[in-house]
Amino acid sequence: MAARIKADWRDRRIAHPGPYLCLCLDEPTFHAALADCGIKYRPAFMANSHSHATLHFFEHPNGGLVCIVTLGPWAGRTPVEVAGLLVHEATHVWQGYCERIGERHPGDEQMAYGIQAIAQELMQSFAEQTC
Repeated sequence: MAARIKADWRDRRIAHPGPYLCLCLDEPTFHAALADCGIKYRPAFMANSHSHATLHFFEHPNGGLVCIVTLGPWAGRTPVEVAGLLVHEATHVWQGYCERIGERHPGDEQMAYGIQAIAQELMQSFAEQTC
């Protein structure tokens, strides 16, 4: 029997309750993450053919925000390029989280710390999945 593919759900520390956050490096892990949250809809792994990373927003059955970041083929990219893609998607996670809680004007430091925390979680997940 094949091992069940597991999604790597990250710490929700950016705020309480922060969004559910996951980085998926392949389509089977993406589908496992969707299944973890009871999400029946199966969007494309990447937004389009020219995207290098994509953020997917969903509603968790308990009402929480689910943010699944997918990263396209990364072999051959430098660590700086991967970090840049993850920071870009972390910014979108932050924006979606702020919209979700009705925050229209977060403080500069609040925003910087939030994006930093999200980016670090995504980068740590990347490191753990690829090393």
